[in-house]
Amino acid sequence: MAPPAPAGAHPTSAEPLSRSIFRKFLLMLCSLLTSLYVFYCLAERCQTLSGPVVGRLGGGKEAGASGRGVPAGGPGEPAAWPAAARGKRLLQVQPWPRRRPLAPREDGEVAAWEEEPPGLAGSPGGSGAGSSVAETPPGTLALLLDEGSKQLPQAIIIGVKKGGRRALLEFLRVHPDVRAVGAEPHFFDRSYDKGLAWRDLMPRTLEGQITMEKTPSYFVTREAPARISAMSKDTKLLVVVRDPVTRAVSDYTQTLSKRPDIPSFESLAFRNRTAGLVDRAWSAIQIGLYAEHLERWLRHFPARQLLFVSGERLVRDPAGELGRVQDFLGLKRIISDKHFYFNQTKGFPCLKKAEGSGRPHCLGKTKGRPHPEIDGQVLRRLRDFYRPFNRKFYQMTGHDFGWDG
Repeated sequence: MAPPAPAGAHPTSAEPLSRSIFRKFLLMLCSLLTSLYVFYCLAERCQTLSGPVVGRLGGGKEAGASGRGVPAGGPGEPAAWPAAARGKRLLQVQPWPRRRPLAPREDGEVAAWEEEPPGLAGSPGGSGAGSSVAETPPGTLALLLDEGSKQLPQAIIIGVKKGGRRALLEFLRVHPDVRAVGAEPHFFDRSYDKGLAWRDLMPRTLEGQITMEKTPSYFVTREAPARISAMSKDTKLLVVVRDPVTRAVSDYTQTLSKRPDIPSFESLAFRNRTAGLVDRAWSAIQIGLYAEHLERWLRHFPARQLLFVSGERLVRDPAGELGRVQDFLGLKRIISDKHFYFNQTKGFPCLKKAEGSGRPHCLGKTKGRPHPEIDGQVLRRLRDFYRPFNRKFYQMTGHDFGWDG
C-alpha cells in the first residue's frame, strides 16, 4: 500500500487539475460579463442625456442653438428645412410610448364580411374589448438592442376627426414594416415653434421600415400643408373620410359625452332653423367640407401623394382597405382577412392578435357609443347642404364615396 502524500503536496491526478482550470475560467467569464453589463448601463445612461439633434438648421446653426430649435424661417412660418432633415435623421432615444384605446365608434353599420369565431370573445365586446395594450418594441433583435434610428415621418394620417383614422393606424401597426408614434403629436398645427428637437417622439426604425404619425386636425389646419411640404415634399398623406353628416353627428356625440350641458345638435347646426340656414362656422359642420380643405393640400402636394380611405369600407372590409393602404405606402401586402374577426357586440372589426400581444384586441370601450336621436328633417337638410361639396370632392379624388344615395 502506497504511503500517503505529504501535507501541502500538489495534486497529481488529472481531476483536481481540471477543476482548478474550470474555476479560473468561470472567474474570467464572470468578470467579462460584469464589465459588459457596466458598459451597457453606462451607454444606456448616455443615450438619455439631453443634447442637440444631429444635423444643422438653416444658416449653419445647430438645432437648438437659437433658443428652441425652430426650423429656419421662424415660428409659424413654413420653414426651409435642411436637406438632412428631409431624409433619415437620428434623434434622441425616448422611452417607448404606450398605446391608448381607439376612438369612439365611427360607424353604426354592421359588416357582413366575417363572423366572430368561437372562443375569441369570451365576454361582451370581445376578450380584448376596452383594453389598453402596452406598446412593445417589434420582435427583432436589432430593435431590442437599441439599434435603428429616429426619423421624421415618411407618411402621416392627416385626418379626419371621427373618420376612423385611429382604427386605421391600429390596424397598420400589425405590419412589421410600420412604426408609428402612439400619441397625436400635433406638431404641424400646435407645436411647430418647438422645432426639430420636439420631433423626438418618433419611434426607432430600421432600414426599410416606415415612420408614421397621425393628427386629424392637420387636414383642416391652413398652415399644415405648407409646413409638411417644407419638411419633405415626398411625404405620403392619408385621409380617412366618411359621410360628413354621420361624421358631424358622431363628433357632436363625443362632445356631448364630455359636456352634457351643451345645446342640442339642431341648434348648433343651424344659424336659422326656420330658414334652414346651416352654420358653416361650427367645427362639426366645417370639417365635412372635404373639397375646400383638399384644395389647400393640392397647392403643395400632387394628388398621387394623397390617399383617401373610406371610413365605411374600413368597417365593412378592413382587409380590402388595408390592401389599398399597403400598396400606397409601398409595403408588401401582409395584413389580410386572417388578421380580423367581426365583433357582433361592438359592430366593428377587431384584431385577432394586436401588435405586441398574442391576444385578440378590439377598439376602446367608447367604440359603439349610441348617437342621439336627430330629427329626420334636420338630417335631410344637412345632406342637401353637403351634396355639392361631396360631388366636387368625388371629382377631385376620382372616386364616388356614395354618400348622396
